[in-house]
This record gives sequence, structure tokens and C-alpha cells, in this order.
Amino acid sequence: MKIVVAGPGCPRCQATERNVMNACAELNLAAEVAHVTRVEEFARMGVTLTPAVIVDGKIMVAGRVPTVDELKTLFSKLC
Repeated sequence: MKIVVAGPGCPRCQATERNVMNACAELNLAAEVAHVTRVEEFARMGVTLTPAVIVDGKIMVAGRVPTVDELKTLFSKLC
């Protein structure tokens, strides 16, 4: 599973990345996690609202910071 956090690096984006990492750790999920901070790059991915969480190329969350529990539920459904 490849997870991308998209956002310019603001505190909300950093919180989203932390929550993604914590959710993966709690699920013992071996996912590749990346943070894309370049506007041009995440715009090409279709992201218009940040922070965004993209899983395997599909935007799953955009425009808000998802909770760890929400991410765990989302990731569990995709495994």
C-alpha cells in the first residue's frame, strides 16, 4: 500500500502525516508513506484541498485532518 500525504507542509499537513504514521503503526501496516509538498505535484494528483491523504493513487481524505481512528478504519477496509 502506498500512502501519500499532500500539502505544503503546514501544521495541519504535519498533523495529518503524524496521524497516518500512527495509524499504520497501530495496525502493524507495512505501507510506503510519502509527503508531497510541491503544489504542482499534488495538483497533478487531483488534490485541490489540503491536507489530503491519497492511498494507491485515490484521494481518500481532503481538506481536513483525519483522526488516527478514522485512518485505521479506512486502511483496514483497503487491506
